[in-house]
Amino acid sequence: MKRVLAIILGGGAGTRLYPLTKLRAKPAVPLAGKYRLIDIPISNCINSEIQRIYVLTQFNSASLNRHITRTYGMAGFQQGFVEVLAAQQTPENPNWFEGTADAVRKYCWLFAEWDVDQYLILSGDHLYRMNYADFIHRHRETRADVTLAVIPVEERGASDFGLMKIDREGRVQSFSEKPKGDALKSMQVDTSVLGLPTDKASGLPYIASMGIYVFERQVLFDLLKESPDRTDFGKEILPAALKNHNVQAYLFKDYWEDIGTIEAFYNANLTLTQQPSPPFSFYDEKAPIYTRSRYLPPTKLLDCKVVESMVGEGCILRECTVKRSVIGIRSRIETGSVIDNVLLMGSDFHNHSKSDHR
Repeated sequence: MKRVLAIILGGGAGTRLYPLTKLRAKPAVPLAGKYRLIDIPISNCINSEIQRIYVLTQFNSASLNRHITRTYGMAGFQQGFVEVLAAQQTPENPNWFEGTADAVRKYCWLFAEWDVDQYLILSGDHLYRMNYADFIHRHRETRADVTLAVIPVEERGASDFGLMKIDREGRVQSFSEKPKGDALKSMQVDTSVLGLPTDKASGLPYIASMGIYVFERQVLFDLLKESPDRTDFGKEILPAALKNHNVQAYLFKDYWEDIGTIEAFYNANLTLTQQPSPPFSFYDEKAPIYTRSRYLPPTKLLDCKVVESMVGEGCILRECTVKRSVIGIRSRIETGSVIDNVLLMGSDFHNHSKSDHR
């Protein structure tokens, strides 16, 4: 994996996650009481032994920059780093990032300085655990120019993704970004081609892109340079690449959630409390999720009832009831309070007697 450079796309303004993105970039939004969304792809990279990581961002990047600087000082890693690249105006490029592909294009001069074979392009707002080494090995085995990580999805919500059709060898034949109506219907496929059982494939008739790509070094540069007006990978770069390049699909078989809306953010957090086994766990010793050490005191529980919940450190809970909830760091919940199916972001205070919750 030393021949791979990771590029994490920090996302746009995150309007669908507002007001969580009012003062911070989307990847800096808190998760599971103590983490940030950006910790997921960075941790996946480190666990996959990919130690050279750039994060591209332009909206409210101060909080994200601070978190990355304090968390991922890669002093113990040889040639390893995690570095934020903010949008900047130059005489050659006076505009801000105009899309995912445009963001990468504007920093091609920097990425070209690294002697690598592949570029791994990731999104900064997904919850999943993935060994990118398996993904990249498949890319190399199939001699692909580009490989996309994919999952099968049901019709409900399929129009939120880039959808594709593939042949029996996994080569992508057509690609449509967020199609609707008849265009959506036309992208239906028999997903048993991915190896799914027939009964399961019937309920998941679409193949969706996860927004995770591997590009061969020169292929990425060629695709970005040949049409400077193409600013987005899903809408323009990938469909255009199908004609003359070997674009492969890699099936991801584990849990993956796109945290792009408030509803998805809330559900993804509360799902972590699910018993007996949540679809995603932060308790995997072999592939831990890293975050900033805050050196907070342990959480104190004073005569409380806590059921199927996660409680961050530095909290004080006094004579209260907490059910299927996620309590962020530095929270205080006072006597008589009932917290049920609630996500407290952290640094919260809930006093039942005053009905005060902020």
